[in-house]
Amino acid sequence: MEHCVFIQTNHKQYVGALVAGYALRRNSRHADSFDVRIIDMRDYPFFAAKEGEVYLRDGARRVWLNDDLQSFTLTRFMPPELMGYQGRAVVIDPDVFAVGDVWELLSRDMEGKAIMCRPRSGKKGRLYGCLASSVMLLDCARLTHWRVEEQFNEMFAFKRDYMDWICLKLEPRETIGLFENEWNDFDRLTEKTKMLHTTKRKTQPWKTGLPVDFRPPERARGFSPQGWLQGLRRRFFGEYGLMGHYKPHPDPNQERFFFGLLKECLEKGIVTEELLREEMRRNHVRHDAFEVIERTPPLAA
Repeated sequence: MEHCVFIQTNHKQYVGALVAGYALRRNSRHADSFDVRIIDMRDYPFFAAKEGEVYLRDGARRVWLNDDLQSFTLTRFMPPELMGYQGRAVVIDPDVFAVGDVWELLSRDMEGKAIMCRPRSGKKGRLYGCLASSVMLLDCARLTHWRVEEQFNEMFAFKRDYMDWICLKLEPRETIGLFENEWNDFDRLTEKTKMLHTTKRKTQPWKTGLPVDFRPPERARGFSPQGWLQGLRRRFFGEYGLMGHYKPHPDPNQERFFFGLLKECLEKGIVTEELLREEMRRNHVRHDAFEVIERTPPLAA
């Protein structure tokens, strides 16, 4: 099929990816016009092959950990290869849930651009010009230079910086167009939201109460007191030492939206009770998930 939505994930975010895939089809009037595929990084051995090796990230040298919450992020550059460098693709993180109809994005006029996305918010977008590659619309025929395994290995030869790559700074700016922020709405759910992105990791609704298992940034380009302190914390207490626990999402509507989708996934067998209990046992899903599902009202049709 010429149109496909890809959801990238790893073992820790697999339930989120299943729910995200369901939401895409549930909320589209054109669900028969596109495929939905999950990119599970476990299916690509070149990631596992670099476990424990040092790579370049934001000017600093970090250790690659496949067990990190967001170790999947570079798979977002795989859709052109997987599409044979043909057709259109949308790629999303596993914590992005369609509220509107993704076909509106897949079928829009790209005005000759190879990529469409939105800017990052906060300091990364305002000061460093970082673009949000967590939701992208891609014209695959214009991205034949995306070769993920080869370019992933360049990070370990210190020829490619992870942050420059993930922020799309290595792409010619004239090939990138911007779409409306609502297609990648950062922890904001309004009447205009097309794609809800629960991007603040510490408040992802399905992880409340679990020990934090992601690594915070440690900037090396310029003095960063917070990054310096994080480096000391990691050195003396381990990767996730003193990181605390996931917190409730500040917007109850976003929690209800996610668990409403998960409730429907259970009813339709997309997520099984056995899988959900196993993910709870592995600390990938909050331990009171069934209680939250029970009290969550049905979503509007």
